[in-house]
Amino acid sequence: MNVAMIVGAGRGSRMSGTTPKQYRSLGGMPILRRTMTAFLRHPEISHVQVVIHPDDRNLYYDTIADLDLPPPVIGGTTRQDSVRLGLESMVELSPSKVIIHDAVRPFVDQDTISDVIGALDEVPAAIAGVPIADTLKRCKQGIVGDTVDRTDVWRALTPQGFRYDSILAAHRAAHLRDPNHLNLTDDAAVAEQAGIEIAMVRGNEENFKITTEHDLVRAEMILNMGRLEPHFGYGFDAHPFGPGDHVMLCGIPVPHEAGIARQQNMDVPLNALTDALLGTFGTVGSEDHFKPDLPRWGGGSSELFVRRAVSLIAMRGGRILNVDVTIICETPKIGPHRSSMVPRLASLLNVSEDRVSVKATTTEGLGFAGRREGIAAQAVATVQYPAL
Repeated sequence: MNVAMIVGAGRGSRMSGTTPKQYRSLGGMPILRRTMTAFLRHPEISHVQVVIHPDDRNLYYDTIADLDLPPPVIGGTTRQDSVRLGLESMVELSPSKVIIHDAVRPFVDQDTISDVIGALDEVPAAIAGVPIADTLKRCKQGIVGDTVDRTDVWRALTPQGFRYDSILAAHRAAHLRDPNHLNLTDDAAVAEQAGIEIAMVRGNEENFKITTEHDLVRAEMILNMGRLEPHFGYGFDAHPFGPGDHVMLCGIPVPHEAGIARQQNMDVPLNALTDALLGTFGTVGSEDHFKPDLPRWGGGSSELFVRRAVSLIAMRGGRILNVDVTIICETPKIGPHRSSMVPRLASLLNVSEDRVSVKATTTEGLGFAGRREGIAAQAVATVQYPAL
């Protein structure tokens, strides 16, 4: 029988809030439940035992809900005590192998669990780890003393696997030597003191321990990696004609008997497109991002505004899937210039031309556009963002 022990009796003092970190939500599920699920679904694990803090009973039972698990073991004042108590609770089960894992390492993968279990056929203990890639420095009072040789240095993770009888004996011996003060930080250290041979199994960098708020943010990002959702934005703009001999449409100067009656932001389709792009991440208007009283924006061109919107999307991890621009006017005629507008828009948006649509329509003589007093445009943008 192979048993997994999940150690979750800590308090998590480096995280804010009153809820212990193992019960904090990660992607809508308590971290502890995510961790337990990895072992419950593993075909070589027949029993999962969780060790908890005595104050966390209600949190624990809320977390396991419909899962078929035995009553939790109440842990001790240190991790070492908690593991020993967990091991003692399994005496009647008499498992052949026990796999010990931190409750706040929810990204343990099935292959790592299998590799640790498999290694125990050859050695009495095996732990997951990753080799150190960074240069190590030994410091005293903030001053670098020397460089530590990182050759053959690994960072120990969990799960850590042991033949049950040997690790139980090692923990009992460690407790007898120093029942009040000894606090070894992992079970491999307990095994080392007992002279048990330990194999190292290559683990996964994503199997990190969530100990700070920053770690929780990183964990959410890992969960959302590959989970994308589409956002849609709509924009509209209109301007009257004024003096001039051309109008700017989608970044292209189009000859015309009049221009646009303003000096800046005179590319009506680009203005509509800017609002559509900004609308994909919930802004209420371009004025939220482009303050007209600031010199940079007060004299800015329509192209500058589009590029800024594209930059804001990129900073949010977005990817432009499609834009559809419709120009509304009786004159000038758009058809002869459409073949230049599409590649220009694609360049501004950093997308391929097949993701850009430019159309034109009239109002059949109705309204200011129908009277040839001005030009209007509307735009729709589809942008893919990481799911929140």
